[in-house]
Amino acid sequence: MRFSSLCGVVLMACGSPSETPSDTTADPGVDVVGEPGLGHCIYENSLSGGEECRSYTGDGWTVASATENCDAPGFPASPGTFVEGTLCAYSDTLGSCAIDEGTPEAYALVFPGTDGDTCAGLELGCGFAGGTFTGEGACAGETGGPIITDPFTPFAEVCVDDPKAPNGEVCVWNAISGAVQEGYAFKDYGDCDAVRTQRPYVPYDAGLTSDPNDPRLDDPAWVAEFGWVTAQVESTACVCCHSTSAPDGASGWHLDLEPIWLDSANDDAVAMFAGWTDSFAFGAFDAEVLYGFDRTTTGIPTTDPDRFIAFMEAELARRGRTRAEFADDPPWGGPLVDQLNFEPGPCDEGVGVDSEGRLNWKGGDARYVYVLEPDATSPTVPPNLDLPTGTRWRVEVSPDQDPIASGLTYGTIPLNATQGFPESNNPAQLEPGRSYYLVALADIIQPIERCIFTAP
Repeated sequence: MRFSSLCGVVLMACGSPSETPSDTTADPGVDVVGEPGLGHCIYENSLSGGEECRSYTGDGWTVASATENCDAPGFPASPGTFVEGTLCAYSDTLGSCAIDEGTPEAYALVFPGTDGDTCAGLELGCGFAGGTFTGEGACAGETGGPIITDPFTPFAEVCVDDPKAPNGEVCVWNAISGAVQEGYAFKDYGDCDAVRTQRPYVPYDAGLTSDPNDPRLDDPAWVAEFGWVTAQVESTACVCCHSTSAPDGASGWHLDLEPIWLDSANDDAVAMFAGWTDSFAFGAFDAEVLYGFDRTTTGIPTTDPDRFIAFMEAELARRGRTRAEFADDPPWGGPLVDQLNFEPGPCDEGVGVDSEGRLNWKGGDARYVYVLEPDATSPTVPPNLDLPTGTRWRVEVSPDQDPIASGLTYGTIPLNATQGFPESNNPAQLEPGRSYYLVALADIIQPIERCIFTAP
C-alpha cells in the first residue's frame, strides 16, 4: 500500500514517488471534538508547511498499526502525533480525501482552513493520491477549476549539430517520456525546462543512502550491467527530475547517489521500473520513433526491455521481494488513471453544441477542446493517449497564445488556435439527435468540462 499526503501539491514528481518522512513533528491542532473512531494523526505537510489530519476509518487498523503509520506517514508528511478515540475534526474545513474506501486499510485526509484558492490543488492532489475528494466550507460545490501553472510545452523532436556524432547530429525528444539517441546523455541535448512543464515537479529528499562497501561493487558482471542500466536511464528525460541538477533538487530517487544510485529508489519504484506494476497511464512513444527506446513493458524507456527487466527483477529478489507481493497494487498515475477510466454523464443545461453550432462549456477558458464519439476513451497524455479512437475534432492552443473562451463554433478554428484533428479538411458534421462527448481542458490533464451532449 502506498501512503501519501497532499495539500495543494501533486505528487507525481515527474515520475514515481519514493516516500519518506521528514524530521519535524507537528503539534496536534484539531480544534473541535471529532466523531468516535479508532483515532487520527496530526502532521505537517513538509512541502506546504500546512497542517493536515489523517482519520483511520478502515476496520483493519489497530491502535498499534495506526500509531506506527502516524510515526512515518509517508512523503510529504512529517512524523505526526496519534490521538486515539476520535476522527479528525476542525471548525473550518476545506474538505477531505477518502483513500482505499471499502478496504480494511481505508483512511481519509482532512484539510483545515478557509482559503478557497487551494480547492483545485486539493482536488487534483487527492486524485494523485488515488482518492475521492469531497469539498466542504470554501471548497463546497464547485472546487474552483484546475491548477494553472506554466502551459504544457508540446512534445518536440530536436536535432542538434554534433560533429562527433556519426551523422553529424544528435536527435532528442523533449518529452517527459522521451529520450535522446542511445549512447548520449539527455542532459547534454534535451530541454529539461520544457519537460518539467509536462508533469508536476516536486523536489524532495528521499533520505536513502548507498553503502560504499556494498559487495555488489566487487562483482564485475553486476558492475557492467549496472553501468548499462545507468546509461539507459541517463539517455531518458527521467534525469530532468530525478537528478540533483533539477532546479530545486531531485525528486526522490536520483542518479547522483554514489556509489549505487538504485539504492535511492524504494521497492515500489523498482517494481515499476521492472514492469511489475502498471504505468501505462504515463504514456509512451513507439520504439521506432524514440530511437529504439521502449516503455511499454518497463517503467523507464530502454532499448532492451528483457535485459532491463532482468536487472530490476534481480534487484527486487536481492531485496527479498516477489512479483506476487505487487499483484494487487493499483496502476501508477493517480488522476492519469482516473481520467482514462472516466465515464462522462450528461451535460448540464446550456453545455454542448447549441442551435447556432457553438460549443459551450463551463469552468473557464481552454487550451484543448475535443468532440468525440460518446463511447471514446477520455484523452489524457501525449504521445499515445491524447488522441483516442473516436475523436471527431480537436482544437488546440500553443503555450504562447491565450486559451479559447466558451462559445467556439464547431468546425471553425480561432485565429490563436490550430486544428489537431483531423490533420486536414473539416471535421465530420454532427448529426442532429446523436450524442457526442465534449471535453474541454484548461491544459493537458486539467479537465474543466467532460460530458455527453445531444446535437440539435
